[in-house]
Order: sequence, then structure tokens, then C-alpha cells
Amino acid sequence: MFEEEAVPRRGRGAALGELAKEDLEVYGVEELEERIEALSAEIARTQARLDKKRSGRSAADSLFKL
Repeated sequence: MFEEEAVPRRGRGAALGELAKEDLEVYGVEELEERIEALSAEIARTQARLDKKRSGRSAADSLFKL
């Protein structure tokens, strides 16, 4: 039978690492402004998830410290 080759999965945070290495010199002013907007939105999304996780952890800690 024909076997498919397994494609390795990228690790967590791999996209961020690749993004940080990208050459910004090739971008124009408008493209850089769009990039900043997109990254700011991602920061807000990440911060919201972090806040939610901290809230859940705090609730669990208070429940088990009775």
C-alpha cells in the first residue's frame, strides 16, 4: 500500500518566532501600519485569554483553599 509521509507539526509559538525574524525593510509605511494594527489586535486577544485563565485559576485556588 501507499504510505503518506507524516508532515511534522509546528511547535507552539513557531509562528511568532518566524514573525519576529521577518525582514521589515521590504514593507512600505502603509503595510507596516497594517501590521501594527494586526499585531495590536493579537496582543488584545492574547491578553483577554490570559485574563480569563488567571480568573479561572484564581477561582479554583479559592475553592480548594477552603
